[in-house]
Amino acid sequence: MSPSETNDYDSPWKEALEVYFPDFMAFFFPKAYEDIDWLRGYEFLDQEFQQIVRDAELGKRLVDKLVKVWRRDSQEALVLIHLEVQSQYEALFNQRVFVYNYRIFDRYKLPVASLVILADDRPNWTPKNFGYELWDSKISFEFPSVKLLH
Repeated sequence: MSPSETNDYDSPWKEALEVYFPDFMAFFFPKAYEDIDWLRGYEFLDQEFQQIVRDAELGKRLVDKLVKVWRRDSQEALVLIHLEVQSQYEALFNQRVFVYNYRIFDRYKLPVASLVILADDRPNWTPKNFGYELWDSKISFEFPSVKLLH
């Protein structure tokens, strides 16, 4: 995909996410939607997110959104949305979701939910976790992903 084709996909998805964020959450991630206090509003942290990941180029990023929300229990939380509009498998995708998640947590010291939408054409590729183990030390990270198929 050429840069101009990537930009053609990127911009509409970003605009749609910003305009329809509550509807997007209700449709794709209803459990998270129910836990968010929508009366308190939400804030897109695009500039902050770019600063966090600028030195962690781990593959193609088309639409990644970081959104600050308030939970119904009055706790502040961050939602990281990875919207991947791509037509091929990406070997390091799970790792990238994990890296972004821990970098955001490290910066803000707030709970971070990584939510993934995939729009590639491989029905069997549904990444949902990342982890490793070494000498009884173990990392296990899980995230929900939704597959859009045409």
